[in-house]
Amino acid sequence: METNQRIAFGGGCHWCTEAVYKSLKGIISVEQGFVASDGEESSFSEAVIVSYEPSDISLEDLILIHLYTHKSTSDHSMRKKYRSAIYTFEPLDGERSVMALQKFQENFKDSLVTKVLSFREFKISDKAFQDYYYKNPYKPFCKTHIAPKIELLLLKFADKVDHSKVLNQ
Repeated sequence: METNQRIAFGGGCHWCTEAVYKSLKGIISVEQGFVASDGEESSFSEAVIVSYEPSDISLEDLILIHLYTHKSTSDHSMRKKYRSAIYTFEPLDGERSVMALQKFQENFKDSLVTKVLSFREFKISDKAFQDYYYKNPYKPFCKTHIAPKIELLLLKFADKVDHSKVLNQ
């Protein structure tokens, strides 16, 4: 029997990333905040920690969703704040993540900039900003930036979406 697993993702605004993962089946919790790795990536960058049930959703599915819901091929000027990364807690997940990126590269015209990094430290967001989308779905930021990501989930990953949560918005 599999047990809950953890993985962290960074790439865009953590409000957006949090909403994406909170909208999926098999997700136990999503913690929004800032993650640091080691070496050149030791500064904190917006990210979420996702706890999930592997029998309900796979690590590969989580990674593919991550790649499609942020600018995973763009090395833009805000990458220090919005590092495109998969942060792993276990070495095996690091290896599996690297293999998934190699496999999914063929889905994208441009090269993926997403890195696989080891998780070192986490700082949780202020409580006022946690669960931002589901508390404020009609705010302009949510309608402009987050809702299109949820729509993409419904179109491309409908079988992975927790429709009871998403369709209540």
